[in-house]
Amino acid sequence: MNLRLRRLIVALISIVGLAAVIFAAAPPVINQSTDPVVVPIENTGSAQAALETLAVKGRAPKTGYARSEFGSGWATVNGCDTRAIILHRDLQNPVIDEKCTVISGILYDSYTGKVITYSRDDGSAIQIDHVIALSNAWQTGAQQLTREDRIKLANDPLELIAVDGPANQEKGDGDAATWLPSNKVFRCEYAARQIAVKQKYSLWVTSAEKEAMLQILGTCPMQTLPSR
Repeated sequence: MNLRLRRLIVALISIVGLAAVIFAAAPPVINQSTDPVVVPIENTGSAQAALETLAVKGRAPKTGYARSEFGSGWATVNGCDTRAIILHRDLQNPVIDEKCTVISGILYDSYTGKVITYSRDDGSAIQIDHVIALSNAWQTGAQQLTREDRIKLANDPLELIAVDGPANQEKGDGDAATWLPSNKVFRCEYAARQIAVKQKYSLWVTSAEKEAMLQILGTCPMQTLPSR
């Protein structure tokens, strides 16, 4: 495994508080194609049961919100940033250079079901989405977190997914009650990931949001939570 990216993985996992990473997965190779797994996703627990543990409240005022409350952009470790890690995790056949820049790859987009070719020259085609929009998180409990924990939240692989840029822009700061992926087969996993993030960072759900999540999970009662 490339030493730079190995150190990045270890440091990033330390930042977000994850327990371990499987280094036996196919390692990144400089300027060559590689498998997409960097931070593996493991399912654990029932999404429906976890949803019932979340507090239900109205959205708090957005007063005081700024992106800087969650850190100044992506966290950077050893010259590599969180965005590069997520792209490497989610793209098929990612190519990464010696500067930890992801140059190219293929995304099977979870939000739309489209296949998107990624090039660093057109970075807007694929964006990294916070599944709980940061402004939404701010209004559902994140403003009560420490700044350190908000930075962890904003850089946590559990909270991040590479997706179609226009779909991400359409979502804005919507929650499950106001926006869902057009790709219906992904909606159960999407709701489960939102629930996992809210549970991990002690965020609450609105009554409308909970109702929407219950309707989604009613179609997939065996849906489990991702752990990272």
